[in-house]
Amino acid sequence: MNKLETNISIDAVITWVNGNDKYWQEKINTYSETKIDFSSKKHQKRYNSIGEIDIAIKSIIKFAPFFKNIYLVTDNQKPEAFESLKSLAKSRGINLQIIDHKIIFSGHEEYLPCFNSCSIGSMLFNIPNLSEHFVIFNDDTFIMSNVAVNDFFIDGQPIIRGQWQKFNEQRKLRTFYLKFKSFLGKPDKKGYSFKKLQQNSAKIANTERYIRRFHTPVCLRKSTLENFFKDNENLLEENIKHRFRNENQFIISSLSEHLEIKKKTFHYRNNAQLTYFRNYKNLFITKLKLKGFERNKNKIFITFQSLDMADDKSLNYILNWIDKQLTFN
Repeated sequence: MNKLETNISIDAVITWVNGNDKYWQEKINTYSETKIDFSSKKHQKRYNSIGEIDIAIKSIIKFAPFFKNIYLVTDNQKPEAFESLKSLAKSRGINLQIIDHKIIFSGHEEYLPCFNSCSIGSMLFNIPNLSEHFVIFNDDTFIMSNVAVNDFFIDGQPIIRGQWQKFNEQRKLRTFYLKFKSFLGKPDKKGYSFKKLQQNSAKIANTERYIRRFHTPVCLRKSTLENFFKDNENLLEENIKHRFRNENQFIISSLSEHLEIKKKTFHYRNNAQLTYFRNYKNLFITKLKLKGFERNKNKIFITFQSLDMADDKSLNYILNWIDKQLTFN
């Protein structure tokens, strides 16, 4: 049994964009080859928000007060409730700070503005004064139960949550199927998939298989990335030059995980400890899953994907549930 970690500093990093910001919408359409209709249902699902970033920050403050800093990485944006969140964090001994893209892209300003999470993520380890141990959160994934340092790092080494899988080319049936589709003039169109980007990352680390990560926070060590890019600066440059996602990119958090795997300096968990929501059509099922989360003490994370697409009844129920969970005594 591992001893309880208490003596390491950990920071939280969240990348965030306010997709409702008209100035930002104009900016992305200036650089995008295909203009985005932000009134369409497809793009509302991708870019709209209903205050998830406030929930993400509050959840860290309440359930993980051992975090030293919460860094919110943005493109000249600030959540409306930022000042009150900053005060709340300070009352718990946590520093909440906005980090602009210009800061992390210092020396590489020619690649700004950037609208690509792969490129932005690649520069997160450049946050000034970032702790050696840090955790990257998505703004739709929340801690909703009390956690400890050992839920992220054990003996200073990161916990990696996911499932071991073969690379696509190692799966013979799939390879045959894709070749047959190509012969018929129907090439594979999933080149930009998150799965492929994870595989790209693992191949750079030269692992025999890869871990397909769960939709949970990712634990990293700054030195792992700094040491790697000392000898691979061109690789970093190649990854950050894309303003929009490219199928040949890697995900830095996944690269970091597989570098740790290669060195055998990690702790593996195949249990996501996650309740995942992507569909809100059945309120009864939603209630059942939330009740199940409350009863299962092993669950610590909840992801609400595209929560703004829920109907009013489901949305109100979920937000009321979240409010109760995040009540501060």
